Amino acid sequence: MKTLKKRISSCENIKKYFLRKKFNTMPLKTCDKGHQFYKTSDCPTCPICEKERKPTEGFMSKLPAPARRALESKQINSLEKLATFTENEILSLHGMGKSSIPKLIDALKKEELSFKTPD
Repeated sequence: MKTLKKRISSCENIKKYFLRKKFNTMPLKTCDKGHQFYKTSDCPTCPICEKERKPTEGFMSKLPAPARRALESKQINSLEKLATFTENEILSLHGMGKSSIPKLIDALKKEELSFKTPD
């Protein structure tokens, strides 16, 4: 029993060591609201603020944060506005992934809309 406890303790210490080592290489960032977070990328988006901003209803609530931000960057905040773009135009936005397109198509269909057809 003692050796098992030693092994568990040893494993926990190893895990803590690697977590400390990992986070020591990442800079601690602070957002405008004072939230502190670690991030490996140069992306300045605070994950805590992003969770607070997530809509609870509407087509945007079904999308992951990068896809939502991609649409917001082009001021696309309604399905009517989304329908003025082609599927390829939306897919080419930075942050928009292939998994988001079926969600957008489904939301458009529910409102009897569709993406603009390419010329």
